[in-house]
Amino acid sequence: MVESPHRLLKAKRAFGQNFLVNEGAIRSIVGAALEARSERLLEVGPGPGVLTERLLADGRPLWAVDLDPEAIALLKARHPEAHFHLLHGDAVTLPLPEGPAWSIVGNLPYNAATPILGRFLTEDIPWNRMVLMFQKEVGQKLMGRPGTKEYGPLSVLAQLCAKLTRLAVLGPGSFRPSPKVDSVVLQFDPRDGAPDLETRRRLLGLLHRAFAHRRKTLSNTLGADGVSAAKLDPSLRPEALSPEEWLHLVRHWPHGL
Repeated sequence: MVESPHRLLKAKRAFGQNFLVNEGAIRSIVGAALEARSERLLEVGPGPGVLTERLLADGRPLWAVDLDPEAIALLKARHPEAHFHLLHGDAVTLPLPEGPAWSIVGNLPYNAATPILGRFLTEDIPWNRMVLMFQKEVGQKLMGRPGTKEYGPLSVLAQLCAKLTRLAVLGPGSFRPSPKVDSVVLQFDPRDGAPDLETRRRLLGLLHRAFAHRRKTLSNTLGADGVSAAKLDPSLRPEALSPEEWLHLVRHWPHGL
C-alpha cells in the first residue's frame, strides 16, 4: 500500500502549512491548471507533493518552489523525473527561470499568500493562468466590489490584471492539519488590456496611500489637485472608485504629486 503524501511530511506552523487532502479539490485544481496548455508549470508550496504527482503525470516541465528543506528533500527522493525541477527558497523573492508563460498552481501558505500573489501581479513573470488557494477572507478581498468593506488595493489590482473565477470553497476538514478558517480556490486568467507593470506599481502606491485611511476622502489622502486632474470627484472615498476609475486616475496623475 502506497502511503498518502500528506502523511510523509509534518506540517510546520512556521511555514503556514496545511496540506490539502480533499480529492475533489485536488482534481479541480490540477485540471484547471493543466487546461491552460502552458508550455511549463510552476507550483508554489508543494509540501509533500499532493498536487505535484498529478501535475508531473501530464509530462510538461514542472518547477516547484518551497521554503521547507524537509519538503524539498522528500520531493527530491519521491520524484526523480527529468522534467521535475525543485527550487528551494522563498517564493516572494526567489529568482525564477526565464522562458514562456507559466501555468501557476499552489496551495499557498496562509502567512505569505498576499505577497506571493502581489509578486506575480507586479513583476515581469509571464503567466497565462494561475490557480491558487487562499484563506476565504483573502479571496473575498480579491473579489471585493466597490463600496464594500472587502474592497481594497488587492481587489483593484487583481481585477484589473485578471478575470477571477471562484472554483471552490473548502472547509477546515479538507486539510491536514485542519485550519481554523475556510479556504477558497481562485482561478486567474489574464485580462485583455491589463495595465503595464510600471502602471501597476504606480497604481499600487496610490491605492495604499488612499486605503490606509479608507474613511477619509480622496482629497484628504491624495490631494484634490491630482484627483481633479483626472476629472474625478475628490470628495469621494477610495472604496467608491471602480477598478477602471482607479486606472484612469493613475494614468492621469500629475507628475510630482
